[in-house]
Amino acid sequence: MLGFGPFELILIVVIIALLFGARKLPELGKGMGRGIKEFKQEMHEPSPPRPQVTDIPSQRLDPVTGAPVSTESTVPASDRRS
Repeated sequence: MLGFGPFELILIVVIIALLFGARKLPELGKGMGRGIKEFKQEMHEPSPPRPQVTDIPSQRLDPVTGAPVSTESTVPASDRRS
């Protein structure tokens, strides 16, 4: 697979130092350490209970406007034929 010897590791460290600068490396290390620590803490903490989802009756939506459409007839009661 990947055989990283001492020469390859030194080369990688030198390239990183050139890209970020020697002064930024401690800050990068601290940031990565904090991120890993927070990630591990979150993995061990139980997640808060999720709220129970209840069935909500679905509404019909107008396909053009996306507004809810009344399920009742739009014809006034006086104009309806029985």
